[in-house]
Amino acid sequence: MLEAVDASGSPTRFRIAVYALIFNATHEILLALRRDIDWWNLPGGGLEIGESVEEGVCREVREETGLVVEVDHLVGVYSKPQKQEIVLTFLCRVLGGTLTATEESRECRYFLPEAMPVNTLPKHKQRVVDTLLNQKYAILRTQRSTTEEDQRLPPP
Repeated sequence: MLEAVDASGSPTRFRIAVYALIFNATHEILLALRRDIDWWNLPGGGLEIGESVEEGVCREVREETGLVVEVDHLVGVYSKPQKQEIVLTFLCRVLGGTLTATEESRECRYFLPEAMPVNTLPKHKQRVVDTLLNQKYAILRTQRSTTEEDQRLPPP
């Protein structure tokens, strides 16, 4: 958590989360099916104290997929004001490991971006779409909906 001061001068905390965008040789994106909710998402999560963003994204990918990755570059910075959260997404390359279910993920699988499951978290779909734009600079985007609101959305 990052501590800051709001407009009234009161302290406030921000969570910093990191997510990996991992494509295979056939341009499919890696998603993990969460155990706690029946939704697919990009591998990632919150930074731990004392960890760099690169260390955090590599740890999260290993914990959720079994893969060892290295960070290539920053793709996007997403503000989630309703959760006081900043999300960083990184394009990553697989160095090793074995794709497997884990304590956090029931299943991990690659999907064509246009064929992601209907129960993929909408914010994560947006992050994949943003990656495919191949922008020269990182994308800055605000994602205001809550996870609960996202889960109530009808499938596209």
